[in-house]
Amino acid sequence: MSQYFEIHPENPQKRLIQQAVAILREGGVIAYPTDSAYALGCCVGEKKAVERIKRIRELDDKHNFTLMCADLSELSVYAKVDNTVFRMLKNTTPGPYTYILNATGEVPRLLMHPKRRTIGLRVPDHVLTHALLEELGAPMMSVTLILPGETLPMHEADEIRERLSKLVDLIIDGGACSIEPTTVVNLCTGVPEITRQGRGDPAPFGG
Repeated sequence: MSQYFEIHPENPQKRLIQQAVAILREGGVIAYPTDSAYALGCCVGEKKAVERIKRIRELDDKHNFTLMCADLSELSVYAKVDNTVFRMLKNTTPGPYTYILNATGEVPRLLMHPKRRTIGLRVPDHVLTHALLEELGAPMMSVTLILPGETLPMHEADEIRERLSKLVDLIIDGGACSIEPTTVVNLCTGVPEITRQGRGDPAPFGG
C-alpha cells in the first residue's frame, strides 16, 4: 500500500517534501502533480523503478522518457543543444512543454529512445514539483500518468489512490491538475516540430 501525502501546491510543507525525496532516493516510484497533469516519477538510474513505471503504463522500449528538471542548469549534461535551441528553451521555460532533444552519453540507455538516442526534457512551472526537484538536487525520470487504454491523463489524486495505491510507493495530493498533457516539441534538428499539441502554446515555436 502506498503512502499518501497532502502537500500544499503553493506553500509545500518542507517536512513532507523531504520525506517524498527520501522515498525517491530509496528507489521508490511516486505519483505527483505538475503544471499539466499528474505524472509518475523516480530517480534517474533506478532501473527497477523505471521498469515498474513501464509496467504501470504498459510502455515499450521506444517510449521517450522525460527528465523533469528544476531549471536548465544541467541541460548540457543530458542533451546536445546549440545556441539557437538553448534560446528557445530559455524563452519557454518553465512551462507545460516537453522537449525532445539529442541525448548525451550521460543519459542511461534505459531512458533513451533505442534507435534515435533522444531524450525528453521538461522544466515545470509548478511550485510543488519545483520543491521536489530542488530537494532532490537532480533531475527526476518522469512520464505523464496516462493509464493503458485511456487517452487523457489522470488529474485527481483521489482517483489515483483508488487505482494505483498498490502499484506506487507514494501518491502526492497537490490538488487537481489540468487534464491536458504537455505540448511536445521536437528540437533534434534545430527546427521546432510540434509532435503533440497539449497545454503549452505552440506559438513560440511557429505552431
